Amino acid sequence: MNAAGLTLSQVQYANKAFWRNPASAFFIFAFPLMFLVIFTALLGHGTVRVSPTKVVDTSTYYVAAMASFGVISACYTNIAISVSFQRDTGVLKRINGTPLPSWVFLGARMLHALVVAVLLVAITAAFGRISYSASIPTGLTLLRFLVMLLVGAASFCALGFAITAAIPNADASPAIVNASILPLLFLSGVFIPLSSNAPAWILWIARIFPVWHFARGMQAGFLGTTFHWTDVLITAAWGLGGLLLSVRFFSWEPRT
Repeated sequence: MNAAGLTLSQVQYANKAFWRNPASAFFIFAFPLMFLVIFTALLGHGTVRVSPTKVVDTSTYYVAAMASFGVISACYTNIAISVSFQRDTGVLKRINGTPLPSWVFLGARMLHALVVAVLLVAITAAFGRISYSASIPTGLTLLRFLVMLLVGAASFCALGFAITAAIPNADASPAIVNASILPLLFLSGVFIPLSSNAPAWILWIARIFPVWHFARGMQAGFLGTTFHWTDVLITAAWGLGGLLLSVRFFSWEPRT
């Protein structure tokens, strides 16, 4: 079997394993919608200024924000935690002992996470359209949106593999992963919109990390704001950095 066939087979295995854990799969899909309903119920009775000349309903803003959150959860959080547990239980060690190329296994995990991320965005967009009359990307905007979605998903997958090098054991994985991503979700305006009165240091820190750039690129598709290719490049640069760290420090065997 050639490399493409091996990769597709591994994607099927990853998909079976994903759906055979229905509790985990349910909450991966439910969290973005649950947060969307909660945030719009609490904060959705107003408007958000997303650019100097554009104002949108808060509920519409959160549709874009929760779509971004869904991608990050599927591609970063889920991969980092699940791979850590597979490493501790010896699954990765056994797989590494087979003739299957390492890059095929890791690439299949990334492709499966990308499929889940696309489904999450589609479900969130459909829910937002039905419940809050949110706009759906079309035409050239849709193409740019898909570029940001694919680049962002791949980058956060690479970062998810990279963060496993800092996780000593599976029990510590939820704490370390959430500690590394939750503050950035707040600082990047995903959970709470950033106003013009936000402290300068928050905006300065947010622009360093990929979450802010990815969320802004996703917002351009949903909210009609200006699309910046620099957001794609910065997100891709973080993904490349995560890939290089993964190649250097990724471990197939349990930590001692």
